[in-house]
Amino acid sequence: MRSSLTHLECSRPGCGQTLDCASPQNLCPACHGPLLARYDLAKARRTFTRDALHTRIASMWRYEEVMPPAAPVTLGEGMTPLLHAHRLGEHVGLDRLYIKDEGQNPTNSFKARGLSAAVSMAKSLGIGTIALPTAGNAGGAAAAYAAHAGLQCVIAMPVDTPAAIVLECRAFGAEVHLIDGLISDCGAFIAKNAAANGWYEVSTLKEPYRIEGKKTMGYELWEEFEDGLPDVIVYPTGGGVGLIGMWKAFEELEAMGLAGSARPRMIAAQAEGCAPIVRAFEQHESASVMWEKAATVAAGLRVPKPLGDFIILADVYASAGEAVAVSDADLMVACVDMARLEGILGAPEGGAGLAAITRLIARGKISRHESVVLFNTGSGYKYLEAWQAALGQ
Repeated sequence: MRSSLTHLECSRPGCGQTLDCASPQNLCPACHGPLLARYDLAKARRTFTRDALHTRIASMWRYEEVMPPAAPVTLGEGMTPLLHAHRLGEHVGLDRLYIKDEGQNPTNSFKARGLSAAVSMAKSLGIGTIALPTAGNAGGAAAAYAAHAGLQCVIAMPVDTPAAIVLECRAFGAEVHLIDGLISDCGAFIAKNAAANGWYEVSTLKEPYRIEGKKTMGYELWEEFEDGLPDVIVYPTGGGVGLIGMWKAFEELEAMGLAGSARPRMIAAQAEGCAPIVRAFEQHESASVMWEKAATVAAGLRVPKPLGDFIILADVYASAGEAVAVSDADLMVACVDMARLEGILGAPEGGAGLAAITRLIARGKISRHESVVLFNTGSGYKYLEAWQAALGQ
């Protein structure tokens, strides 16, 4: 591989700790902040060009200069379709509404990107067992990539996780622990048991490489919007790694001289039953506060306090973006609209993004002529209980 990875760096402002990327790392040992992968971008730029990309594999691993230096554990993730949603756009009042359909990834969600990168590095570093808490789709992806890599996988998930996701994790051979609580309780279970059992945590932002997989969504948009980047990106935000990753991609592209300083406005969409980022945004805070009694049909948004909340908020503020919460009823209505007008059976999280777009249009925050990319982060086929309720079945 042509990876130009040089080191890991703490993400917390003022810390500046750097670490070796040749050994397994979790959080910063100095301040417990998430670690970010850093590259020699001048070196990367020598071979990273649009022309070079035209000859490469149609997966996220095409961006090898700015990816971890591991033999890819891949099931064909990335390069998902960017669909111009003409009928849905007309319905909501947009000329250029696009849906990036991440439900077409392996294991039917964007989580495949992050776990492909994390498992690839775990295997290359000699790790035998990975472990993580999950609200749903990350568990399915972790189990699948661990199986493909020949690693063991331990998953803790809420007892009310959609049945299809529990089933797939077990089918892939993962050790599944159903916890009576939220993802934060699942995280506590993994953290308590990891060291004693020799598990390597690949929890959201507790290892540095899931971000690297997720950032490829930003690189793909750069390829797909050949004359720049979209005006607005609407991203369903639970742990927020995809939003963080895309912003990192845009920074790297600018540093390589492949994109300008203009950025899309980043919109963090959450559910009203669990909206810590929205509350912090509305109060102009730099970090969130734990959301009590989190509850939403969008399982991936049920994250009461993201570890990377300060990064999410910084990126939203820097982009002049917004954070918007919508009701479960509105997000499922939006899912039905997406299905009936575009033929996409979206996840409830994708519906939250669409409902947020509708709300921002009504507030005059998004105008008809702007290019808007909605991330449908997963497939509705994984959420049959929510769809049955929405359709009255």
